[in-house]
Amino acid sequence: MAQQRSNKKFILGIAVAALLPLSFFAIAKLLKKDHIQMPGHYGVERVLQPGDTLWRTIPDLTGTNQMGEAVSINESLRGKVVAVTAFFATCTSVCPKLNTNLALIQKAFRRTAQRSNDTMMQLVSITTMPEQDSVPVLRDYASRYKANPDRWWFINAAKGPSNDYLRNQLKLSGGDGSGGMDDLMHSQTIVLLDKHRHIRGYYDGLDPVQVKKCADDIVLLALEKERKNN
Repeated sequence: MAQQRSNKKFILGIAVAALLPLSFFAIAKLLKKDHIQMPGHYGVERVLQPGDTLWRTIPDLTGTNQMGEAVSINESLRGKVVAVTAFFATCTSVCPKLNTNLALIQKAFRRTAQRSNDTMMQLVSITTMPEQDSVPVLRDYASRYKANPDRWWFINAAKGPSNDYLRNQLKLSGGDGSGGMDDLMHSQTIVLLDKHRHIRGYYDGLDPVQVKKCADDIVLLALEKERKNN
């Protein structure tokens, strides 16, 4: 029975990998027909009046990516949809599976002769152990997943700000790290931020179906303005 479930998961994973690159075309076509519901919002700042809600904007986080470049999630990635995760390089359980699935999303948005949708999104993986995950470590780690630094950052940010960003701003949880009960270690959740840095989705990064949905929602959010103007 366990072997059967494992085989089913493997087959589903292969199917998702094959379908992901089609997300852009399928969603764009359906958007023209106005048949798709946009991803919802998370995190109410305040309700101005019934039907008019102000959504919480996620503040910026700065750090250094795997190429040794100083980066800012809000400023450097202005106008892009961002998928954020938490990891650490020596993790042998959740993180390798999560990053293998994130590699599928990166593949889905690769540039081809037919489309240039690789510019609409960025994957951002933030280490929860910046002391040990130096730039060389992150560079080596990123290469395992064939991460293109133009599309996928592995970020080292100061421990305090990064933990606050992940746990208090993005509301991630995932176990006790080395700094006490409020110290996030890792999470299997993908958090999707729109162009205005509002939270628009939480996805189980170990579930191929959820990974596929995340890829589809990235396209929806990237085309959100265009859809409103149609």
